[in-house]
Amino acid sequence: MTTAGDIMHRGAQWIPAHETLDRAAQLMRELNVGALPISDENERLCGILTDRDIVVGCVAVGHDPARVTAGEMAKGTPRWIDANAEVGEVLREMREHQIRRLPVIQDKRLVGMISEADLARHLADDQIASWAGSVYARTVPG
Repeated sequence: MTTAGDIMHRGAQWIPAHETLDRAAQLMRELNVGALPISDENERLCGILTDRDIVVGCVAVGHDPARVTAGEMAKGTPRWIDANAEVGEVLREMREHQIRRLPVIQDKRLVGMISEADLARHLADDQIASWAGSVYARTVPG
């Protein structure tokens, strides 16, 4: 049985909710990642911040990333998966919520992240195709 812990990449780091978006961008550059889990003061997941969030939700609307915090960008209910969850559960969670990155938690602590690249490295082509088709599917109005 392949688990979330088997396919995740280790070394994921939180960005505290009180940190500014410019600091988040610096951390993304240092870690070479496009997303960071956001933690509250008790190191609990309260959101995920992406590089796109910084650009589209802050810079493109004229806000200063040195004055906007990661917590202000956190929206909705954050999704995560237990490190012992089977890969099928990982795929279901990502499909159902149309998400491309999933924090992995073990004993209430962040232990890694699963991204599209991790899926591509560990899953069969047909599994990837099915997952991508469901996550990238958009309903057309009308």
